[in-house]
Amino acid sequence: MVAGRGFWIFVWYGILVLGLIGLWASIIWGRRLKWQNLDELLRAVGTIQVSVGMLLLLYGLAERFATGLLGLALGVFVAAFVAGRNLPPPRRREDDGDELDLGLPDPPPETAEPPHEHSVPAGDRFS
Repeated sequence: MVAGRGFWIFVWYGILVLGLIGLWASIIWGRRLKWQNLDELLRAVGTIQVSVGMLLLLYGLAERFATGLLGLALGVFVAAFVAGRNLPPPRRREDDGDELDLGLPDPPPETAEPPHEHSVPAGDRFS
């Protein structure tokens, strides 16, 4: 018996939803990037597998299947790690600058002279 079983069921359903959202997002990005985000896709699949396995264990259903699912998820996470390390570094586009563009206006250019608003005569500096 697990203490706070209802709480943990709620948590694992939340993680399942996050995994499904991650899978959906990685499929969208995968189509745009010609499936160069295999590591993200594998992480989403692993998250879904872990959450389904834990939910099955918490409900007490198909415990051998749930344990196998958790073991398979471990293999998927390792494969995601390996796939992520084998990716080539991203290519930079020519128009991709080094600075982060937040859409803010450019600051005014700095001048060499400081402003003279509060100039003090030389004799009054220490009085």
